[in-house]
Parts: sequence; C-alpha cells; structure tokens
Amino acid sequence: MKAIVGGNMIDGTGASALADSTVLIEGERICEAGPRAAVTVPPDAEVIDATGMTVMPGLIDCHDHLMSENYDILSRWGLDDPASLRFLRTAKVLEDTLASGYTSVRDGSGLDAGFKMAIEDGVISGPRLMLTVNVISPTGGLADRVSPSGHRNLLYADPRMPSGVANGPDAVREKVREMVTAGADVIKFATTGGASSRPGHGPRDAAFEKEEVEALVSQAAAMGRKTMCHALGGPGLRMAIEADVGSIEHGCFLSETPDLVRLMADSNTFLVPTLMVYEFHSTVSPPHVKERALELADAHRLSIEMALSMGVKVVAGTDAGGFSHGDNAREIELLVEKGLTPMQAIQAATGWAAECIALDADVGTLEAGKYADLLVLDGDPLAEIGVLRDRSRLKLGLKGGKAFVDRIGDG
Repeated sequence: MKAIVGGNMIDGTGASALADSTVLIEGERICEAGPRAAVTVPPDAEVIDATGMTVMPGLIDCHDHLMSENYDILSRWGLDDPASLRFLRTAKVLEDTLASGYTSVRDGSGLDAGFKMAIEDGVISGPRLMLTVNVISPTGGLADRVSPSGHRNLLYADPRMPSGVANGPDAVREKVREMVTAGADVIKFATTGGASSRPGHGPRDAAFEKEEVEALVSQAAAMGRKTMCHALGGPGLRMAIEADVGSIEHGCFLSETPDLVRLMADSNTFLVPTLMVYEFHSTVSPPHVKERALELADAHRLSIEMALSMGVKVVAGTDAGGFSHGDNAREIELLVEKGLTPMQAIQAATGWAAECIALDADVGTLEAGKYADLLVLDGDPLAEIGVLRDRSRLKLGLKGGKAFVDRIGDG
C-alpha cells in the first residue's frame, strides 16, 4: 500500500484544490483520497511525502495520432521506411507520451490493436489506449487516400488496418462492424474536409449524407461504441450533431450555428477543439493549409467561448500528426490562452476528458475505486499552467499504481 501525503490535491472534478491531502493506494487503485486528517494511513504503508507539491490525475489526450510521424506524403502513406521501423518508432512515442504525464490517450486513427495489446501485456510501456483503427469517410473524404496527381495509395495495405472508405447507409454499417472487428473501441468518421485536406475539400465542404451519418451512429451505438466526428463547419457539422455524435473534433465554425451549440450541451456532446494542430498548420504547412488555418482562428476561438458559455464540455486533444509527440500539454496551455481558466483546462485534460473517451468509471479523477493514475508535480499548474509541460517538474508519475517516473527524492 502507498500513501501520498501532504500535497495540494487537484482531483479532476473541478473542485477547488485541497491543501495537505492524502491519497491512499492499494495495488492498482485508489482506496481513499481527501484531507490528511481524515484519511488513516496504515502503519505498514509506503509513505511518499508530497508536501509543497501538487497531486493530480494523470493527463488525457482525447485526440492523438500516435503512429503518425510527418505530414509529407511519403510518411503519411507509409512509403518512407520499413513498417518494422515505423512500429518501433511508435513504441518509443508511446513510451515518451506516458513519460510526459499522459496516462490515457484516444488515438484518432493509425494504431492497430497490437499496440494496445502490447501495452496491456507489458511488452512496451505507454498510456491506456482507446483505438479508432481508421477514420470512416465516403469516397473523396479524409479516409480516401489520393495524391494531388490522382494516384491512390495502394501500397499502404496493412491487413490489420481496414480501409475507411464507405458509401451508402448499408456500406457504412458494414464498415462500422469491420472497425469493431479490427479492435476499434470508438468509431471515428468525418463529415467535412479540414485545414489539411486537399484543395477543393475544405472545412465547410460536406462528406456523407444525413442517412449515412445516422446509420453510422446508430450502428456504433448498437455495438456499444461511442462516436467521434471530424467536423469543422457547414452542413457536415450539423449532420453529426443532429445524429447525436459523442464528440465533435475541431468544431472550428460552431460559432456560426448557436442552435447546434445548444444541442451539444443538451446531448452532452463534447467539443475537442485540437488547437495545437492549427497552431502547427498556421506556421509551417503548405500554402492552402496555412491560409485555411489562419482564416479559421477567430471563429475557432469564438466557438470555444460559446461552447463553454452554453455548458458544452470542452476537452483537450492535440491531433498531433507527428509534429509534437511528447509535448501534448501544449494543448492545455492553448486552452487557457483561448479563454478557459486553468482549472477548466485541467478538467479538460482529466475529468471531462475521461468522460469524453468513456473511461470515467476508471480514470480522470482522484476518487476511491479508480485506477491510481496520478502525477506529483513540483509547482502549481493553477498558478502556472506551463508546469504541466515541463517534464523536470514531474516528480512522480503512476499508472495503475506503478511508477513510470520517480524523481520524488531528487533536489
């Protein structure tokens, strides 16, 4: 048994920080968490002194792409390196992501079920994973890999990664079943283009028709899977929200449709704005991508403000396509820059995030019965949100009660 005592506890629920706390851990799970005076520590417990430090839940990224390395076409099509090298690099990314304090990640496409099995079996270290396997879209959408010259990616034919292309309600239902069979914990689909989509398929351009979206969401629900939808604006965004999708990824132009924001709040649909990817695209991407990213910035900020004001839960997701692996906490800084309070931003990466990815029964908050996924930080992220991004400030990291970082005794 472990007892972490004396720390200032941020429990992930949004409640005020609790000074001089105790978190009692038995095996993988938390037995008790609360004021030190109210928690009895058994005499044989290993006592860890966190006086003057912050104790909080492990961080959660609701939209990552852990297999991705670069945005160039050779990398995105898997043509630049042997598959074995890409897999080994991904294993290092998983290890590094955990070491940065992220104990749970929902992957937005790219990882096959073997990575999740490897982590669960102890073959490699990494965060708890929720997999989508591949994004689903119609022909011409995000899942349809076509080069600017019209060539289709036929070489990236990993048999463990089913194609995401489906057209028509029946084919979409079949594709959902195929993703679940391949190991998908959540079903991801795309109803619009995006900033990085090909010219002519932009943020407000629709993909899928209403009947296809309704069929996809209902089939996912029938198989016990939540859904997440890449949707930035226009009719594709409306289709997804009206079909009761679990979360909207990006949602940059939500501010143009306040009625949809109200519907999201009423339906407990989460918003994952993925600010980091647009910060990246606005600086180093191809000209048409950079232009789109810059054009949507103001609307994106207004969308986040409107969502928060109407009661939509805004959660942290990086959409890191290889440009920021291991620096995921930059997203939490950006949420603060866009108007969230530090406590809201922390909740966006802990309690609310766990709800979004359907792991809230086990992670996201420091409460009895949940996994002991927690961080001990030298500093106060409520006063300085950048503490979460500074690895030197992470003194102890536990996942399921086991340390993945242990510098608690270092000066």
